[in-house]
Amino acid sequence: MKIKINRGIHLCLLSLFLFALTVNASYATTQHAENDWPPLYHLVNPNLQSQLEYLVNSNARLKELVINKKLAIGIVDLNGKEPRFARVNGNKMMYAASLPKIAILLAAYESFEDGSLKEDREVHEDLAAMIRHSSNDAATRMIDRIGMRKINAVLKNSKYEFYDAKHGGGLWVGKRYAKKGTRHPDPLNGISHGASVTQICRFYYLLSEKRLVSPSRSEQMLQNLSDPALNHKFVYSLDRLAPDAKLYRKSGTWRKWHSDSILVQGNRWRNYILTAMVESSDGEAILKSIVLLAEKAIKAKDIPRISHKDKQNNLSKQL
Repeated sequence: MKIKINRGIHLCLLSLFLFALTVNASYATTQHAENDWPPLYHLVNPNLQSQLEYLVNSNARLKELVINKKLAIGIVDLNGKEPRFARVNGNKMMYAASLPKIAILLAAYESFEDGSLKEDREVHEDLAAMIRHSSNDAATRMIDRIGMRKINAVLKNSKYEFYDAKHGGGLWVGKRYAKKGTRHPDPLNGISHGASVTQICRFYYLLSEKRLVSPSRSEQMLQNLSDPALNHKFVYSLDRLAPDAKLYRKSGTWRKWHSDSILVQGNRWRNYILTAMVESSDGEAILKSIVLLAEKAIKAKDIPRISHKDKQNNLSKQL
């Protein structure tokens, strides 16, 4: 009898031990899967990067702007099992005018979730006007509702790190979109409304993967970014190249600073993120041309041959 009891205890303990191992293994697998989800920083693709550099090097005007750090371009090809990322001046933070309003959009949905912002018709109307029509009045009302400190806390939060000192800064909103208001420039570069193409690409990448706030909130933000009302820059070119494609977009313009960002969902290979910022009097025309350049880079299959001269003057320092 004593032997049977001990054996029963041993069997019970063994069962509990095996159950604990199963639970821990399952938890570890889940954590491993989450941690292994590839951040965009790790997805730079040599072929796409070479194509982008080759095409920029082939255009004297674009090359000059990139070398002088007045043009930045980011591409994420979403076709295939793993995204392909390429960039020039990727971590260069530039004045981006209205493009950082996407940061206000994110902070609004974070505030809906934590209960600090009331979700009502008027707020949603302002979000739509701020993104689709780039209304400065609507953006200023949203900043006043949420608070600038909260917006930039969301951007710096380890959950997103859209403003990251280790990568040159990134998205930042440091002033109301109005004449009146205190200016709070970003700590690294002193820019009031700034962005880098790497962080913009990360924003759209996470959004396309439904990883901003929550899957349902990501869907709502995509709806805010859909059907852009301003037909210029990237949208102008895509309306001619792919009129049936679905576009999710935010742009910005102020004087000689021009920026654009877009998630394109079309037929076959046309599934990508594109962003660019340029400081130039002919910036809008340059951004229109960037769409065709990006699509050439995405479609190209072979790594281009680069001359010895281009190797000596390549864009590797501009990445």
